[in-house]
Amino acid sequence: MNVSSFIITILLILFSVSCLADDYSSTSLKVPCLSDLSALEDDLSYSLYHESCPDLEGIIYRKVKEWVAKDPTLAPSLLRLHYHDCVVRGCDASILLDHEGSEKTSNMSKSLRGFEVIDDIKAEIEKKCPKTVSCADILTTVARDATVLASGPYWTIPYGRKDGRVSLAKEAMIVPKGSESVTSLIEFFQSKGLNVLDLVVLSGAHTIGKTTCESVQHRLYDYKGTKKPDPSLDPKYLNYLRRKCRWASENVNLDGETPNTFDTQYYQNLKKNMGLLSTDQLLYHDSRTKPVANGLSFEPSLFKNQFGVSMVKLSSILDLTSQDDGEIRVDCKYVNKY
Repeated sequence: MNVSSFIITILLILFSVSCLADDYSSTSLKVPCLSDLSALEDDLSYSLYHESCPDLEGIIYRKVKEWVAKDPTLAPSLLRLHYHDCVVRGCDASILLDHEGSEKTSNMSKSLRGFEVIDDIKAEIEKKCPKTVSCADILTTVARDATVLASGPYWTIPYGRKDGRVSLAKEAMIVPKGSESVTSLIEFFQSKGLNVLDLVVLSGAHTIGKTTCESVQHRLYDYKGTKKPDPSLDPKYLNYLRRKCRWASENVNLDGETPNTFDTQYYQNLKKNMGLLSTDQLLYHDSRTKPVANGLSFEPSLFKNQFGVSMVKLSSILDLTSQDDGEIRVDCKYVNKY
């Protein structure tokens, strides 16, 4: 199939699957279809803070820019922090709660960073708009602005997420570890109201950032118990990773070519068998995901546009209990005492 055919395939996918109902959707989660904005009206609104906190987005952007200027590696970390929040209990800032046994204390959360950025922004917003803006809405906006500052796309965010009061370490264990099958990933995303297109597009966030060598060492030394490396890895890339990842505690770039730029190099890497995580490379080996990954590799603007669409879907995952019983935290680390 030639380049134009792949792009046409992607366009057809965009129109045909963007609002399909998911058979696997969880009954406790609600993910509105983007083409029907009225579905957002009950919980989320694009104009919520226009009067109550008119400079909200300006405050957040300036703060994120300040932090990322000092440490550019925070951009992908903030994006990942938002993802970890939304796929556990919906986007309710439960990942930010800091108490014994919270999601933040889980082994799956031990490499998460950027909590101090959210605390800094929340403190500033409380000065200007006290008890008005939820930590969940702040985290969602921070993820968008961090993406923009890494040369990624901008998208408009609907607001109105409540901050949840429950955060359990054991629940954070559902977050994919990077060694799952494509079927498991598809089913996980479907359980959150996201489809195959969202899976491949949001995986493209791995065009920036790092992960621990621990997550890839099995591919380098003992793939599926064979005591040999993963045969699908490009030999030169394998040698590089073996030198880079002698210790599990070391970090390695998710995109080995352009790790600091939000682009389509991630998908180009998959073609060359240079996907770092097993779950990355498998996207190019599975018939359900390969055409999408291949098509996105040819068209940067299509990837960036759809990334914004998929991020709005991700950030619109709401836990009904959190929405009904939630609050506007004064301090993102703790539930309110009153």
